[in-house]
Amino acid sequence: MKRCLWCKQKAVIFMHEHRLALCRDCYPNWFLRMTGRVIKDRHMISPYDKTLVAVSGGKDSLGLWFALTQLGYEADGLYLDLGISIDEYSTKSKQFAIQLSERIQRPLHILSVAEEVGRTVPDLALASHREPCSACGAVKRYLFNKFALEHGYTVIATGHNLDDEAATLLGNVLRWQLGYLARQAPVLPAKEGLVKRIKPFIRFTEKQVALFTILNGIPYIEQECPFSEGAASLFYKDLLNKIEERSPGTKWAFYSQFVEQIQPLLDEKFPEPELRPCSKCGMPTTAEVCSVCRIKEHALS
Repeated sequence: MKRCLWCKQKAVIFMHEHRLALCRDCYPNWFLRMTGRVIKDRHMISPYDKTLVAVSGGKDSLGLWFALTQLGYEADGLYLDLGISIDEYSTKSKQFAIQLSERIQRPLHILSVAEEVGRTVPDLALASHREPCSACGAVKRYLFNKFALEHGYTVIATGHNLDDEAATLLGNVLRWQLGYLARQAPVLPAKEGLVKRIKPFIRFTEKQVALFTILNGIPYIEQECPFSEGAASLFYKDLLNKIEERSPGTKWAFYSQFVEQIQPLLDEKFPEPELRPCSKCGMPTTAEVCSVCRIKEHALS
């Protein structure tokens, strides 16, 4: 039985990549310290920022919202009701977000995609002939940014963890999607019409985030989104987990070395395309009409 390195009590986790065993009392403190260090080292949030957390009702976003408030940040939440009725997924996830909002006494803004865009995400995907995850991602990015701009938020924080980022990186590398690789960074600075985006949980695996959330007594929706079944990202995560078992620390080395050494080079070689206001909604886009307005056109025609 492993003992906590800090207090010698029974450990609940041993992190091979850190060579660190911690108990149920010490682990949340370590987790918060690591989160705070990532935010500080990467200049994610300044004292003058107004932070909005993208809340989904899952362990990562709820854990992030709780962690930020524990670190002293007055972060608010925004929940998007996607209108996924399978197994009452959207209804259940929304309730978990509301519960945490009441516990930490921070405002939770709730938007309905059907009201904002005209149809639910599943209906939008079907009508526009796009994969549900593709339509969902585009709509979520659009609405989070639009809401932040309209309500004076200067930072949007998302709960993407190391597993998420490493899997996305692997998928982009396998296809050499250089444009996507150039934009895969833990901090995406603000530019005209786009609010700064940050990912404070990049240092933690999915299991580490889950343990933090559980030990802090935060209930969350455990089922995966019904539309994520068979997603390539889940396959890539399984592959990376097998590699990590054999060689602890590989995920972080893969992702961090990319961010530190390769991503800056891609920034120089593949600068962000010039943005212009969408001719229909005015939000920033690289085309005449933004992707969400095009999805709406197909869905409502």
